[in-house]
Amino acid sequence: MGVIHEEEDGTPTLPLPNTAAVLLPPPNFAALEDNSVYRSSFPQPSNFPFLRSLKLRSIIYLCPEPYPEENWEFLQSNEVKLFQFGIDGTKEPSAIPMSTITEALKVLIDVRNHPVLIHCKRGKHRTGCLVGCLRKLQNWCLSSILEEYKNFAGTKSRETDLRFLETYDVSCLRDCLQKRLLLYRDDCVLKPRITSV
Repeated sequence: MGVIHEEEDGTPTLPLPNTAAVLLPPPNFAALEDNSVYRSSFPQPSNFPFLRSLKLRSIIYLCPEPYPEENWEFLQSNEVKLFQFGIDGTKEPSAIPMSTITEALKVLIDVRNHPVLIHCKRGKHRTGCLVGCLRKLQNWCLSSILEEYKNFAGTKSRETDLRFLETYDVSCLRDCLQKRLLLYRDDCVLKPRITSV
């Protein structure tokens, strides 16, 4: 419960927030799936209390640069796994390798890694492409995928990324998932017990 302070002239003023209790998400932050998949720009130390509140198990980092020491220490102290897929942040059409996105998607869809945060530097292009490919796997229509990408990229939307999202083929990943589901199902099927008469 807050206390309302009064100025000398009797006008009420609101109390200042306790800055230690403020949880600050990284820019371009959003929850994507049932509070188990998140996206953002590169987290700064001021974002660590917020990230801690998410109880992350993993981070998918899409930049080639080494993870800063301070961020690495945060991950270690909170037992968060780092999966790094070094994708260059250029505007070249071949900048985002399909094979790298496929490998990152395999990590992303593995629920053992959830809750997971996906990030690059600004949380726009590389992150947007990975999220767009996840949406393709989830059978979103292409126009919704491109709209979500543009909402996060803003005025920095790239035609090369949009073409990548249009052409990325999720069929090999669907086949992989189908095989995995069959393996899991076979492990969970109850075998009939042999009883003696």
